Amino acid sequence: MAKGESPVARKYHIETFGCQMNYHDTERMAGLLEESGYAPAASPADADVVVINTCSVREKAEDKLYHRLDELDFHARETGRRPLVAVTGCVAQQEGEKLATLGRPVDVIVGTQSVKRLPALIEQARVGLTPTNNQQPATSNPLIDIDLHQDVSFPLGVARHADPVRAWVTIIEGCNDYCSYCVVPYTRGHERMRRAADILADVRHAVDSGRVEIQLLGQIVNHYVAPDDPACDFAALLEKVAAVPGVQRIRFASPHPRHTSERIIAAVRDIPQVCKHVHLPVQSGSTRILSAMRRRHTREQYLDLVNRLREAIPNIALSTDMIVGFPGETREDFEQTLSLLEAVRYHSIFSFKYSVRPNTLASKRMPDDVPEAEKTTRIMELQAAQRDIQLALLQSAVGSVEEVLADSVSRRRASEVSGRTSGNTIVNFPGGPELIGRLLPVRVTDAGPHSLRGELLAAAG
Repeated sequence: MAKGESPVARKYHIETFGCQMNYHDTERMAGLLEESGYAPAASPADADVVVINTCSVREKAEDKLYHRLDELDFHARETGRRPLVAVTGCVAQQEGEKLATLGRPVDVIVGTQSVKRLPALIEQARVGLTPTNNQQPATSNPLIDIDLHQDVSFPLGVARHADPVRAWVTIIEGCNDYCSYCVVPYTRGHERMRRAADILADVRHAVDSGRVEIQLLGQIVNHYVAPDDPACDFAALLEKVAAVPGVQRIRFASPHPRHTSERIIAAVRDIPQVCKHVHLPVQSGSTRILSAMRRRHTREQYLDLVNRLREAIPNIALSTDMIVGFPGETREDFEQTLSLLEAVRYHSIFSFKYSVRPNTLASKRMPDDVPEAEKTTRIMELQAAQRDIQLALLQSAVGSVEEVLADSVSRRRASEVSGRTSGNTIVNFPGGPELIGRLLPVRVTDAGPHSLRGELLAAAG
């Protein structure tokens, strides 16, 4: 539907499960739908179209989707009004035709590389609407596009940025590494790199719309080499993004340890806008398990990289991903993960119990032989150790002055705002919404288990 065709725009609602890449895909879908004449709905109940953007990296992703579809079906039966339902993202890519056979309300299924077609497929699905109820699709056969197009240019459209101060910008889609536990190469395809010119155009658009922090995204973000400029590696791209007027902060996720070069370390150290925080996934502290995971780095190589980062950037904050209970993981392997946790002393971690994911090498070759109860014991032990480390690091910040980018009104107190340091630590401090989007000097006065409290210095005005 083109703009202006109807005095009342149709409304959409997007629900997002998963990672930063998924949330950015949602921003792209929102932009595409609004370009096609749709307006955001206040809630799913008000929407003409509900899009469920899925993630399949962790177990139960499919169950979560099916439960949500059942809720939408129940609400439709209760109210007599059912929106058109589109399923997108990694579960759509992974399950594809299966979703069409489950008897649940699904009208459009769009894979990870077909997002640009979402508005056209939605309109095509509307051709079969019943004349008596224009909310009820007349056919149970959904339209499906889950082709892996491998379009090297992959135009993404204009994103509708949901965050008031930061914008996610994709620089790489897909992955060629095939870590044995990971479903990403099967749901997002082979690695494809965007043109530097297109990335910088996205950055300029984000700044023009008021965003001051840019977050560069890719499955292995630091493997980037520009297809339109072979001399532009990831370190050079950081320099180009920093040169865009109005960019005050740059973050990126997620780098791979084996692609973290001295050039990248120097760029993080020397470019003022690049935040002094690196999310550096390790997954396990055991070289034996890392080999089984096909991570292509050892424990010793990882620790050497951590040491080089800290020598170059003494104040750097590190975070990571860890998996417990991978096939064949012994108690000794897990103890090595605990000892690596203590050696590195991360500011934060994302930790997961291993779960079998479809099509992965581990699902085909390795029995899931660590009992579920033991996985639970290990992850609780890991998280308890991290809580102690994290609290100690936060307490060590008390009394320091941090530059904080205010990004929201505090969830707990309307008289406070919340923001993040360069090291990605949350700080809450007194202030009003007029501070959002500003870099502010804040003296840290107190530390909790997950965040800091502080006071705005008078110099901030």
